[in-house]
Amino acid sequence: MNKKVSQYFKNKYQALVLFSCLFAVVVVGLGAYTRLSDAGLGCPDWPGCYGFLTVPKHLSDMSLVEQNFPGAVVESGKAWKEMIHRYFAGTLGLMLLAIMLYSLYLFKNQSLNSAKLKKHITPLKLPIFLVLLVIFQAILGMLTVTMALQPLIVMGHLLGGFAILTLSSLLYFRITSKPITGEKASIIGHFSWCLFALVVLLIQIALGGWLAANYAAPYCVGLPLCSGNWQQTFSLLDVFQLPSSASNYEFGVLSSEARQSIHLVHRFWAIVTATVIVFVAIRIWLQALTSKIKNAAVLVVIAVICQILLGGILIYWHFPISIALAHNLMAAMLLISLIRLSYFIHKVKSDL
Repeated sequence: MNKKVSQYFKNKYQALVLFSCLFAVVVVGLGAYTRLSDAGLGCPDWPGCYGFLTVPKHLSDMSLVEQNFPGAVVESGKAWKEMIHRYFAGTLGLMLLAIMLYSLYLFKNQSLNSAKLKKHITPLKLPIFLVLLVIFQAILGMLTVTMALQPLIVMGHLLGGFAILTLSSLLYFRITSKPITGEKASIIGHFSWCLFALVVLLIQIALGGWLAANYAAPYCVGLPLCSGNWQQTFSLLDVFQLPSSASNYEFGVLSSEARQSIHLVHRFWAIVTATVIVFVAIRIWLQALTSKIKNAAVLVVIAVICQILLGGILIYWHFPISIALAHNLMAAMLLISLIRLSYFIHKVKSDL
């Protein structure tokens, strides 16, 4: 393959990966909006809606719905929110499959070239893993509906969406990043700090998913902590209490005390998360020499500040959907920015 053709395919591949990242943001946002607007059971079956590929609306369709789902009431607004999310998620899955096939094609052609290209060869394992992750995410999506919003499944589905978005972003960073020169070798030692900060952040995101899955947001009002005598009702054991078996978990089944405890732990860990991430980012900024790593560290701090502000506004304004959606998306942006910083530091080591 000549150089011109090779560059053409490389540019198209990068554009496809970038578009999939942006599309994944939309899918995560649609999933959050579907959950926040209580439309998760807008369609009680999967992958269709009351047995149809779209939301039923004709009289003949309604008679079939009554026959197959006795007593069901079709709420078109909620059903369309759920189906639009599924359409977009399915499209993202096809895009990631195309990326995997494209990666395989580029990998095969590059591997025939000289070993000089070893560092610049197209990643293959990550696209394959992304396709497997999408399949697993689809299974979780099915279980979310068929198990009537069981909190563990809902939380897993939320984390799966975040994982697809962040790993797609990591793939984009890998195929577009240029060598980082002029950085001192000692910066590599901060990679372990970045990994530690990532673990702390992932725990916080999981706690947020657990809070959302149990509909615990409104059970802790007031700033900075819950109003009332929360000290008397708080229980750490309640936070990890699995909901009792129920036919429908919509709107939650845990006690108000348990939900308040879940919300409080999310706030407590938010303080730990913000402290750790800001400490790591500032430490890197102070010791880095290149503007690329310094700017990446600054972006992480900005994302933390925005997320804290959104969290405060969310509580102060009594949990409007728009702010809750922004809070969800900012969590994803914070995760991506931290992964980007971690990748840049790791790349310094590979470029030495």
